[in-house]
Amino acid sequence: MCHKKYDMNRITALFGIRQPIIQGGMVWNSGWRLASAVSNSGGLGLLGAGSMPPDVLEEHIAKCRQATMQPFGVNLPLMYAGVEEQIRVIIRGKVPVVFTSAGSPKTYTSLLHQHGVKVAHVTSSLKFALKAQEASVDAVVAEGFEAGGHNGKEETTTFCLIPNIKKHVSVPVIAAGGIATGQQMLAAQILGADGVQIGSRFAVTRESSAHERFKTAVVNAREGDTFLTLKEITPVRLLKNNFFYETEKIYAAHGVKEDLVRLLGKGRARKGMFEGDTDEGELEIGQCASLIDDIPSVEEVFRRLNEEYQTALNNIR
Repeated sequence: MCHKKYDMNRITALFGIRQPIIQGGMVWNSGWRLASAVSNSGGLGLLGAGSMPPDVLEEHIAKCRQATMQPFGVNLPLMYAGVEEQIRVIIRGKVPVVFTSAGSPKTYTSLLHQHGVKVAHVTSSLKFALKAQEASVDAVVAEGFEAGGHNGKEETTTFCLIPNIKKHVSVPVIAAGGIATGQQMLAAQILGADGVQIGSRFAVTRESSAHERFKTAVVNAREGDTFLTLKEITPVRLLKNNFFYETEKIYAAHGVKEDLVRLLGKGRARKGMFEGDTDEGELEIGQCASLIDDIPSVEEVFRRLNEEYQTALNNIR
């Protein structure tokens, strides 16, 4: 998947990239600097449109195009307001790839295809992977519950999800959730994945737009320091901080969804990841946070992934 010969597979051919590595389009982390750096390194960089109003998205598309000659895309969560205008910005900007999530893939896939845009849809279950295939997406992302960000209520692990989805769909499958090393990439490939999507490892790089305090909090995280919560609103995996423990108090008191909504309020993710309030902000990160112990460049991450993958491959031959 990620060795020195860069053999073509269905994902590299589909997106026109050298390595089947997609960077997660994470809110407040994935600006043009991160996306262009990933694309320049041979993967597919994604802008995180979930934290971008249409005018900001337009700016990041333009800057990303100036910073790379390689393909890049936009991650578009369908749950947010203003999606239709974001779609118009994407089409006007001639973005070649869109990854949709948190909504029905039927809504915009046909429209995007009409404008030559390749579409992948993020799913956390076989049921929704099949619905995505029925909507004629070009690829599906099989995201296990180890992932940060918006997650599946079923808590299906990546190792269980990949082979099950691979067995039942014909479109390319991209593995996501808890993947941060080359060894994990090889494991995903052995399970049937055509490529991988990596979020947390790229969130904690020099090019990520996240606040340095958030990055440092991830570096300091240990096993068990993240937890999947807020399922009544939308499941997210969070670093444990004061905000997280406030949500736990609501659960302990048998609170209702409205109590969680009031606590969450607005701008909680921006406060934590972009503004660096690591006490009261929402700190979304994957379970692989415990594997992350530094803040390297994107180029260095790719170098490590290649070396780790090749070493693991040699060890099983």
